[in-house]
Amino acid sequence: MDWLGLHFLPSMPTDGRMLLECSHNPLLIVLAYLVACAASFATLDIAERVGHVDNRQARIRWRALGALCLAVGIWAMHFISMLSFQTPLEMHYDLPVTIASLAIALISGMVAMEALSHPQLRAAQYLFASLCIGLGITAMHYVGMSAMRSSAMHYYEPVRFAASIVIAVASSLAALVLAIHLRQGSGMFHQWLKYGASLVLGAGIVSTHFMGMWALHLMVPAGMQLQGPSTDNSLHLSLTIALIVLLIIAGSVSAALADKKLQAKERDLRRVNALLSQLDQARVSLQQVAHYDALTNLINRRGFNQIFAERLMEQKLTEGMLAVMFLDIDHFKRINDSLGHDAGDELLKVIAERIRSATRTHDVVARFGGDEFCILIALHNTNEALHLAQRVMQKMKEPIALSGRRMVMTTSIGISVYPQDGDTSEELLKHADLALYQSKGHGRNSIHFFSDNLKTKASLELHLEEELRAALREENGLQLYYQPIVDLRTGHVAKFEALVRWEHPTHGLLTPDRFIGIAENNGLIAELDNWVLRRACRDLGLLTEPGFEKLVIAVNCSALNLARDELVDEVASALSDANVAPHRLELEVTENALMGNISNTIVLLNGIRALGVGLSIDDFGTGYSSLAYLKRLPLDTVKIDRSFIIDIPKSPQDMEIVQAIILMAHTLHLKVVTEGVETPAQLEFLSQHGCDYVQGYLFSKPAPLSSLKPLVQQLNLRRPAGLWPSTTMLDAVNMAVQGPGNPLSLTDSSDPRMARFCQAPRVEPAG
Repeated sequence: MDWLGLHFLPSMPTDGRMLLECSHNPLLIVLAYLVACAASFATLDIAERVGHVDNRQARIRWRALGALCLAVGIWAMHFISMLSFQTPLEMHYDLPVTIASLAIALISGMVAMEALSHPQLRAAQYLFASLCIGLGITAMHYVGMSAMRSSAMHYYEPVRFAASIVIAVASSLAALVLAIHLRQGSGMFHQWLKYGASLVLGAGIVSTHFMGMWALHLMVPAGMQLQGPSTDNSLHLSLTIALIVLLIIAGSVSAALADKKLQAKERDLRRVNALLSQLDQARVSLQQVAHYDALTNLINRRGFNQIFAERLMEQKLTEGMLAVMFLDIDHFKRINDSLGHDAGDELLKVIAERIRSATRTHDVVARFGGDEFCILIALHNTNEALHLAQRVMQKMKEPIALSGRRMVMTTSIGISVYPQDGDTSEELLKHADLALYQSKGHGRNSIHFFSDNLKTKASLELHLEEELRAALREENGLQLYYQPIVDLRTGHVAKFEALVRWEHPTHGLLTPDRFIGIAENNGLIAELDNWVLRRACRDLGLLTEPGFEKLVIAVNCSALNLARDELVDEVASALSDANVAPHRLELEVTENALMGNISNTIVLLNGIRALGVGLSIDDFGTGYSSLAYLKRLPLDTVKIDRSFIIDIPKSPQDMEIVQAIILMAHTLHLKVVTEGVETPAQLEFLSQHGCDYVQGYLFSKPAPLSSLKPLVQQLNLRRPAGLWPSTTMLDAVNMAVQGPGNPLSLTDSSDPRMARFCQAPRVEPAG
């Protein structure tokens, strides 16, 4: 039977005989197997390269090299195996047919590498590719066998012939599966797996060849004289072919190994570059965080200082001018307190954008923190700085929609100019801050340039702060002066208001307006208030003379101290240490201080009131208290501010206001103290309209306790009936003031107000 030019055993002629004395050279069989294993390893290694190469041209080159290694390896294995075939016939090979078998092997290799170029294959793709490769290998084998030229005819056993095809297809399938699965991985274990797979695939390829050789039968004509085994140079030719093929395979494997290392280095280099890129991005991000404000995206203080130093150096070299502007948003804290910090943040974003829109492109705008901004500009004259500041203020006055409200914000600005206000960035910033402080101190919403007077004032305040700390720490220099508060019902001195003074070694006697602000701004007010409280309680405890038994001392409490929960314990401690009854102490708090945080204030005042201490609201009428809140406060007394008294009786409007306050206070069951009383007419007016207590220079200015004792005894040791009408009471005051040895007569003798005590008494109509 013939099929595709091949003769199968059923069609064998009857006039021939079959050769059974054929054999193979074991050494060449081993050599062929080694070549097949080497080709298999090279194919697996190059398939791994194909799977890891991203460049399309490189993938094509590696596929071509893999196809070449696989083709020449299989073909060399086949040819060496054919050379190992020993028969008693003269035999040679047809060169064109042999070359044709090599071409078939190349085509099979290309099909194999095409299949291996895909990341994954479906089952049908595996079967189709392995079938094509297996048939190609089989075709290469049988075409190569047909290249043998001898006097014998070739006949094949069909079953073994079919088995060789099955082995070729199975080997191809195994090669595809192993190559795809082994191209992902690394390490020694992975390498050993490839070695083992190469041995298995080599065995499969060799098995295909020898199954085909087993299916071959040579038929020679009957009576033909046979020869002995061939002694040609098959060994040398086989070794030569093997050497050439192994060199090709070794070169390919070496190229794959080198490319793998090179790609690993490139991958490492890309990773390093990626890390460097990430580090650059991180550095940029850190620089952004370090030099920019996250909320407004403006430069922060650190970034501003860096740019300021650079700009300052440039202006020094060119002898130019710079201006530094400090901006502070007026009353910004109210926004945070009333609308919340989220609304405050949104407002800061809008404000930052408005400031930026008011400046020029080359100006530097920064946010230093909170509601504080700074602008750095180059200029030719100071008017440029003034115009820019005015533009910023104008922008700020445009209404802002926030949380369903429309509000207008204002800003205070302080400006310092280089070189006239300083040579260094630190000095210029400090001077701009001093100018800003001046703007805030003059009612806010204003612009101030730095001047030397501000520096002098700041230096003086710094020294006063240090010396005030020392005075509090050493209890040296601070004194208490007292001013009498007279009960209009009895004419007696009912209370003293304690007023702190500071006997400064250089500046003399300082009144509170010179150092209270310094104490409040530098965290000393609580300590100062506590010192006044304890000293007043101590003085009150020492007043045991007749006329002082019922005397009450009123002590002022600052707004900042009123927010401290420790105040109740400090009051109780001062009373206990001085052994003074609580009802003889009264705390005075300002109207605005009470309204600062009304809920907390009520709790604190109730705690003080529970001790038995009296409470008075000072400077009433000058703040923004609500009567709804006023009736909830545990107060005893209302003190009318002197600004409503000074123009009485000339101002009917002030007279009506005072009458209304007295009536309102009495309606709320509160006592009324009027301060700033300086004339008998004012005293007469207040006594006629039911004022409870009066205080002022008409009776005495603030003085040391020892100076006031004669006045208190002169008034308090008389019967109440002997002090009325008011002219009689004034005569008693005049007698106490002008008494011999009284320091008040020495200090007040030149005061024109003393003449008021000598005015003729007003004659009351009879009846």
